[in-house]
Amino acid sequence: MSGILDLLNSDLGKTIVSGVAGQTKQPENKTQDVLTMALPVLMQAMKRNASTPQGAEGLLGALNSKHDGSILENLGGLFSGGVDSNVLDDGGKILGHVLGGKQKNVENALSQKSGIDAGSVAQILKVAAPILMGVLGNQAKQQNVNSQGGLEGLLGGLLKGNSPQNEQSFLESILDADGDGSIIDDVAGMVLGGSNKKKGGLAGLLGGLFGKK
Repeated sequence: MSGILDLLNSDLGKTIVSGVAGQTKQPENKTQDVLTMALPVLMQAMKRNASTPQGAEGLLGALNSKHDGSILENLGGLFSGGVDSNVLDDGGKILGHVLGGKQKNVENALSQKSGIDAGSVAQILKVAAPILMGVLGNQAKQQNVNSQGGLEGLLGGLLKGNSPQNEQSFLESILDADGDGSIIDDVAGMVLGGSNKKKGGLAGLLGGLFGKK
């Protein structure tokens, strides 16, 4: 299975990056940088949420109904004339559910690393979140995912598809890097260059991601 970051290098991914950049009036290269950092974090947070029966049930319900992948069928229509406010509202709700009270930390961290202001990063994430859910919904439909185990396998497969392996081990290690169980604080601290014991892993991760052609 291809990883979620392989998606960004595909034709579909280029359409997404171009559309999100146009919607948020940001350069395409910086938009891609934000998405390259943000998508694995969002997916790892979703994977963590899906590790509980209630979280898995909620995510499966969303993927089987509203986020079934149909958004991917007309991306040209989605981006032409500006993304509909209902889609943006939906994106905000997805981010709030996945990231909870850590959302601002993530936006600020991505802002510092990408050089885009935090408000624009927030807009990029709002546009990207429903599309990411659509990608997951499409994959869930293709693989007939209907259980907690299947969902965790789907998310894990999309994360593991991003070789080399050290990128995946980094994402796993930051889940409890400071022992408090918070993936987002650890990501924010490391992206901002904090003195964290896992900092070396971040350099490898970002170097690997941004080094891809």
